[in-house]
Amino acid sequence: MSRLQLLISAIEFAATIAFAVSGCMEAARKRMDVVGVFAVAFITAFGGGTVRDILLDRRPFFWVEHQAYVWLVFGLSLVAVPLLQARHHRITERAMLIPDALGLGLFSATGVGLAHDMGMPMFVSALMGVITGVFGGVLRDVICNEIPYVFRDHRPYALCAFVGAWGYLLLDALAAPPVVALFASAALVAGLRLVAVWRGWSVPSWP
Repeated sequence: MSRLQLLISAIEFAATIAFAVSGCMEAARKRMDVVGVFAVAFITAFGGGTVRDILLDRRPFFWVEHQAYVWLVFGLSLVAVPLLQARHHRITERAMLIPDALGLGLFSATGVGLAHDMGMPMFVSALMGVITGVFGGVLRDVICNEIPYVFRDHRPYALCAFVGAWGYLLLDALAAPPVVALFASAALVAGLRLVAVWRGWSVPSWP
């Protein structure tokens, strides 16, 4: 395993935690039992990376290769149920923004990094970053019987991932170290998302 792949695995670990927490919170809002919490957390944490691996024809899937990720999500699900049971709906919904933005940034960076490392064209690599960062949340909302948040929120989400992915490719073209490019890309995505929510930025919607 190359140094870049090791770094991506470490970032994926952090991204898995962030998105699993986001999934646990959403399942708690829906008042699911522990099985539902685990299912939603699992899909949120691994959905985007699995779609990426399918499209890039990578085997085994990243969560099969690193089974500790599955145990981590399982443990978080068991702990989350009693901790979140007493949380108020509005507080939980607000708190989801931070882990969701972190997961978006971290997974987007790993997606573009992996695709670029495999020799994919730059635009394809950028799209792989978006898919890795966004599709976990899309699948989470579908399972929870909602229109995916990324399609109805109108505040930049996938667009943040797309900009951050190109940030990675630009830094790589400038011969920046992989660790700098990955973390700068993740920080750009997460920062843009949080600022977009804070400032109330929006993308054009159907009138």
